[in-house]
Amino acid sequence: MRRKGSLKKWVAAAVSAAALVLAQAPASAQAPQRLAGDYLNVHQCVYYSSSATDHLTTVAPSQDGRFATGTNISDTADTSPSCGAGDGNYTLIPLLSGAKALDRRAGRYLNLHQCVYYSSSADNHFTTVVPSQDGRFATGTNTSGTADSGPSCGAGDGNYSLIPLLSSVKTLDLTTGRYVNLHQCMYYSSSATDHFTTVAPSRDGRFATGTNIANAADTSPSCGAGDGNFTLIPLLSGAKALDLA
Repeated sequence: MRRKGSLKKWVAAAVSAAALVLAQAPASAQAPQRLAGDYLNVHQCVYYSSSATDHLTTVAPSQDGRFATGTNISDTADTSPSCGAGDGNYTLIPLLSGAKALDRRAGRYLNLHQCVYYSSSADNHFTTVVPSQDGRFATGTNTSGTADSGPSCGAGDGNYSLIPLLSSVKTLDLTTGRYVNLHQCMYYSSSATDHFTTVAPSRDGRFATGTNIANAADTSPSCGAGDGNFTLIPLLSGAKALDLA
């Protein structure tokens, strides 16, 4: 028969051994780290000047703060965009604005689809990254286990039609860094009185952006120089760092 003292020592040793194994268990076997929020909410704000017949789009706030957006990470799925009031000349167009809640649990890739539309009669571009509220200017922005290789865009409304050369998709692997750094680059043609925005690089590479995943939070956007006709407007460009941790 085992003595009581020996039994107590045996139990204590077993508990200590179990605690040691637990402490040495790999991170993958332990409870997962709490996410900052399940949803990456992309807010798209489209503004318009009737005097200039000109749209401009923001997904990250402009550096001067006049054209704000509510793009965020949260436990709540946003259903409508939070936007600034504009500057008096350019006012918000709710029908073309929108919010898309991207569920981070749906897959490792954030696929940002950028769709640029143009009206030759108005000599005017505008950009969508999430679908407009009326659904005419759709985009395929999503989270998925698959990396998208090309953009999915709506056909437009007959007056505004898709420009494939300026449209694109940027695939970001959410497992490779702490921050989603959205870089918004705003370009302008003074001869056409026309703005347009890129968040993903255009397919021809002239209108580049630095949107990325990294362990550092970007504080300013990295943008291409444009094509000579359309030049970068730093004041309306911006970077938004979204903390995934």
